[in-house]
Amino acid sequence: MTFTRSTALRRAAMAIVALICLTGLTSAVAQTYPNRVIKILVPYAAGGNVDFVARVVAQNLTEVLGQSVIIENKPGGSTNLAADQVARSAPDGYTLFAASRANAINATLIKKLAFDIQKDFVPITVMSDTPNILVVNPDVPAKTVAELVVLAKSQPGKLTFASAGAAGSTHLAGELFQSMAGLDIVHVPYRGGGPASIDLMSGQVTMYFATMPSVMSYVRAGKLRALAVTSAKRSNAEPSYPTMAESGFPGYNETSWVGLMAPAGTPAAIITRLNTEVVRILNRPDVKDKLRAQGTEIVGNSQAEFAAFLKQDIASTANLISKAKLTVVD
Repeated sequence: MTFTRSTALRRAAMAIVALICLTGLTSAVAQTYPNRVIKILVPYAAGGNVDFVARVVAQNLTEVLGQSVIIENKPGGSTNLAADQVARSAPDGYTLFAASRANAINATLIKKLAFDIQKDFVPITVMSDTPNILVVNPDVPAKTVAELVVLAKSQPGKLTFASAGAAGSTHLAGELFQSMAGLDIVHVPYRGGGPASIDLMSGQVTMYFATMPSVMSYVRAGKLRALAVTSAKRSNAEPSYPTMAESGFPGYNETSWVGLMAPAGTPAAIITRLNTEVVRILNRPDVKDKLRAQGTEIVGNSQAEFAAFLKQDIASTANLISKAKLTVVD
C-alpha cells in the first residue's frame, strides 16, 4: 500500500480522535469513581503503626468519598503477600496498598520478589513518617540504652528483640543497634506490631524497636519502659526521650514511613483524586492531632515526591544493609 500525504493526515486525525475519546473516558471514570467499596490491604496484623495510620485515613476517606473504605489485614511474607495481591489486582482504584519502609528494605534484602515496588505500583502519597522507639519489659534491669548494652554483652545470645515482621523497619532498627553496639541478640519476628507488643509485655522477648503509635499507650500505662527514639531528632510528641544518637550511637537514624499506593495502570485521574483527598484529610486539624498524639509526623506529599523519595530510600537502605552485613534472602 502506497503511503501518501493524505494517508498520513488521515492517520493523524484518527490518532487525535482516539486521544480525545481516551481523555473523555478517563474523565468519565474519574467522575463516577468511586461507586463501590474501596479496599486498602495492610500487610500486618491489626494494632501496629501501618494499620493505625491506614485506619485513620480510611475512616475519613469513607466520609469524603461517600463509599466505604475498608481495611483488610493480610500479614505474612515480610509484607510481600499483600503487596503481590495488590500488584495483581485490577488497576481500577478499588484495591490499594498500605506501603511502608519494609518495601524499601525488601527491594534489597529479598532477591526474588514476584513484583517490583517501583514498576508494579503507582505512588499516591506518603501519609506519615514515624520514629521507632526502643522499649523493654519493665522487669528488664536497664533504664538506659547504655545499661541495656552492658546487659546484652554480659549475656551474649540470650537477649531477644522483637520485630513486627522480618525485613521491616522494626527489624532493621534492631539489626543496626546490634551491629553498631557489637551485640549478639536474637531476632524474633512477629506478624505485626500488636502481637510483638503483647509478647514483650508478657516477658517473652526482651526489647522491641516499636513504632511509637503501637506502644505509647503501654508506655504511659507503665506496661513497657521506653529508652530512646530512633529518629535523628527527638520526637515532637515525646521530647523527653533521647535519640539513639544521643545515647551513644551517632548517625543512628531509622524511621517508619507509611504510604498509599495503587496497582500500575490505575487511571491518572483516580490517582490524582485519591492524592488530593488523602492529603486534605492529613492536613485536617483533628486528624493531625490524632496522629501526632501517637508520635506520628504527617507528610502528605505529591505523587512525584513519593516516587523520588521511594527511589532514594531504596538506594540508601541498600547501603545500610551492606554496612550492617544483613543476610540477603534468595
